[in-house]
Amino acid sequence: MPGPGHLLLGFFNSATLNEWRTPNTLVMRLNGRGESFHCHLEFCSSRWRADAGVVGEIVPGKSIAPKALPSGHVCDWELMYDPKGGEAGSGLATLRFANQTATCSITREHRRDGAAFTHFGFLPVLKAWDDPGELWLDEMTVDGKRFDFATDPGWDAFNNRKTYETKNTRPRFDFGWSPTRYAGGQAAGELGGLIFRGDCRYRQRMAAYGDKLALLTLNTKLYARGKVAMTRGVTDSTASIGFYHSRFSLQENPAQGQSIPMDFIGINIEGPSSEGFFFYPVYRVHGDVAGANPCRKDRPLRIYPDGKSHEWVLLYEPAGANGSGQITVTLDGQSCALELAAAAKAIGASFDRFGICTPWIDGNSVTAYFDDLEYTCSPEGPR
Repeated sequence: MPGPGHLLLGFFNSATLNEWRTPNTLVMRLNGRGESFHCHLEFCSSRWRADAGVVGEIVPGKSIAPKALPSGHVCDWELMYDPKGGEAGSGLATLRFANQTATCSITREHRRDGAAFTHFGFLPVLKAWDDPGELWLDEMTVDGKRFDFATDPGWDAFNNRKTYETKNTRPRFDFGWSPTRYAGGQAAGELGGLIFRGDCRYRQRMAAYGDKLALLTLNTKLYARGKVAMTRGVTDSTASIGFYHSRFSLQENPAQGQSIPMDFIGINIEGPSSEGFFFYPVYRVHGDVAGANPCRKDRPLRIYPDGKSHEWVLLYEPAGANGSGQITVTLDGQSCALELAAAAKAIGASFDRFGICTPWIDGNSVTAYFDDLEYTCSPEGPR
């Protein structure tokens, strides 16, 4: 019906509902836009890797142009999955909606992840608070079983008639010290929480929580280690931990050409929806020179929003990469490296904090926790 609203309709697994995109789903996503709405087709594997199609036009990884479908009209639709379809024969999802068609091929990597569905029905978009909408279904057939809804079919229900309050509202930050023990530290108490991406166009939409350090530079060896657990990770989100500057990394800036904060060396938990979540090194000097590990090459470090505890290490060697400087990140004994650009050290950067600092381009949220931290606090060594 006309108005707002954002929901999922399709196959899901009631045991793995967590975030958007939520694992073990094959759904259409309906997004109300007033007098019209957009219709997407998407899936997510058991390992948080997703892909999508749209009623409209889509160039994977580059652009999406949903078609505006008029609200308030009856539409026929059909959602199908062919396990032998697609160019590689590894699976093809097809949505026919109001005489329009959207498709999504399943890659061999995603097919190997697998997915298990226990239900067909409605879901909210599981990322943050949103305005409610109105949608009605009738004369539906699911895997050969017809529902005319003349009487209540008695479908499995969970919180579908409920009023609630939430603090998970973009971009409401809620991180810092926590009395919890998600990261698996030696004792209760840790660093972390709900971390939305920041937005450098507005100072009130950037945030950080870190320990004060003696001033460090790119000529100083930097070291940090600890434990980490990721409990929730929404698509298009980032959590960053590392060395930053209390003023330069959080300064208001009208341009959004860079997501990495200025004067930053650290680790990002982030990834494209097709790959889930990577754990990788990033940096930016006092200017526009920046870099990030090319996660999709070689053996990327992956982390999942499953609450498991991991050991990690961050090491910056000023003399690495033949004097240009090199960052190495290790997760559970597996490592990846990032060389600084040749001009980076000459431009320079300074750091007076270690902790969590939000990126400069806004987005969704990660819930992550860090504990048993050890890090460089002065040119003389770690704390």
